[in-house]
Amino acid sequence: MEIFLMFIKAFLVGGAICLIGQIIINWTHLTNGKILVLFLIAGAVLEGFGLYSKLIEFAGAGASIPISGFGSALVKGAVKAAKSEGFYGALKGGLAACATGISIAIVSGYLVATIFKPRTKKK
Repeated sequence: MEIFLMFIKAFLVGGAICLIGQIIINWTHLTNGKILVLFLIAGAVLEGFGLYSKLIEFAGAGASIPISGFGSALVKGAVKAAKSEGFYGALKGGLAACATGISIAIVSGYLVATIFKPRTKKK
């Protein structure tokens, strides 16, 4: 029963994040890239105030998988490295904390582009 509750919490929080994104798409003229940056910055700011970590503890993957979770991980890594290494740690800590995810995204994108034939949409 406990694992079922964990799935429900992740589904509800992840769905709420997607719902917010869909509302922004429907009610504004922002591009997808701008919305992604908005969510990344929102996750980073919430992590700066210590709120996003609590959301991740509550919802697990429902909060850590969206792009706002990436912003949170960047700030968390930067703060941790800044405490131990100072100013330069703050500059490199965020990328060091997210290096695995960034690498997987780059390699996966490359593999998909080599396997399939990428092309632009025809208008």
